[in-house]
Amino acid sequence: MRHGGSISAEHGIGSLKAAKLPRYKSPVALRLMRAIKQAIDPQGIMNPGRVLQ
Repeated sequence: MRHGGSISAEHGIGSLKAAKLPRYKSPVALRLMRAIKQAIDPQGIMNPGRVLQ
């Protein structure tokens, strides 16, 4: 963060960094990510619980 980088790249966050996501993303950003995930995958069958609980 101190160098202005991002926790993820074009391929997403990755399961190894998932636990650190709340440290780097605001609660608003996390809610938005969950809402998008819900809209795209309402049954939760794509990578369930991998990144967003």
